[in-house]
Amino acid sequence: MPVDVLVGLQWGDEGKGKIVDVLAPTYDVVARFQGGPNAGHTLTFGGMKHVLHQVPSGIFHPHIINVVGNGVVLDPVIFLGELQKLTDRGVDWAQNLFVSKKAQLILPSHRALDRISEESRGGGKIGSTLKGIGPTYQDKIGRNGLRVGDILLPSFSERYAEVVARHAKLAAFYERELAIESAEEEFFAAIESLRRLQLTDTEYLLNDMLQQGKRILAEGAQGALLDIDFGTYPFVTSSNTIVAGACTGLGIAPRHIDKVYGISKAYCTRVGSGPFPTELSDEVGERIRQAGREFGSTTGRPRRCGWIDLPSLRYSIMLNGVTELHLMKADVLDEFDEIKVCTHYATPDGQQTTHFLDGDGLQGATPVYVTLPGWRSELQNLNNASALPIELQSYIKFLEEQLEVPIRIVSVGPDRASTLHLN
Repeated sequence: MPVDVLVGLQWGDEGKGKIVDVLAPTYDVVARFQGGPNAGHTLTFGGMKHVLHQVPSGIFHPHIINVVGNGVVLDPVIFLGELQKLTDRGVDWAQNLFVSKKAQLILPSHRALDRISEESRGGGKIGSTLKGIGPTYQDKIGRNGLRVGDILLPSFSERYAEVVARHAKLAAFYERELAIESAEEEFFAAIESLRRLQLTDTEYLLNDMLQQGKRILAEGAQGALLDIDFGTYPFVTSSNTIVAGACTGLGIAPRHIDKVYGISKAYCTRVGSGPFPTELSDEVGERIRQAGREFGSTTGRPRRCGWIDLPSLRYSIMLNGVTELHLMKADVLDEFDEIKVCTHYATPDGQQTTHFLDGDGLQGATPVYVTLPGWRSELQNLNNASALPIELQSYIKFLEEQLEVPIRIVSVGPDRASTLHLN
């Protein structure tokens, strides 16, 4: 059986966790392939909200194997805290959760370096979540990191001390100290608990599942516009968030990839710094923020809000080979008389383009909008796609024509049940 991949098409926070939860019952395995605790996937069902940061979003389904892949950077303290919350809510995760021994460990010193580096930037901050993600991936690429499998070695403590000593020298470059002593006790307690989990070579596990005819859903974090290579560099994350990252982050050959689910909000948001052509720094943007509860599930920071951006979506669709779109949070726009859609950018030299621009070009781009009528009706009570207001149907059709990809799911509320499947 093939592997289907779910990716965000914007700057993250598109609603990937909800869609994984909705799709999961038709899969045997859900595998997370990159990112770390900087991601927050929110799932709502049974009147309760659940936020997952490192645990795959299939964990609430008892028949599903959940895999933390080698492309993930893992904070043991946060990870064990998530598992404890699941236990407190009666979720039996122990038999169905597997962690790659090749996943990189986030150390307390990584978090300290993340904070020191961001503070040193002054007004030029990247917008890091300060979870230690960047320094951990730096150590991975520099071949200096520690992996989950290392905790099983007798020499782990010595290896840990060597890495921290190296980090202390980096901190000294900024004339700072790591000051991690208070965090280390909690870290090593979490390491002891982590050793008791199912740590394995998940690339073999997943490929064995494929040979057995099992269905696998690869779950990405963040969004395509935060990809380290193709995102709005340098205001990006530290991993490959696009479909290609599923191959390297899980050990799955490209020939196994089949469907690619692209997730987009009915509008657009961004957290942290970086260009955002359709951003609305006015009353309209604030209305979207409040209606959509647009505050980071990981940081709590207010998200920047704006109208949907088709040049960026076309770019993400191209990079990922998206086969179907899922449109999230349509209900947030319930009260708007008009909905704007950015179809092109106007550049400072008077030209227009449908291409997603790079660097300063995007910073200087002015969005060109088409205005469509709003639906002015409450969507959350709908349980049938045929009942969607004609204005929303027109909005969906316009997006499909512009993006040349079918929209198969429309989300009209946070709950699992508020998910409408289109033909």
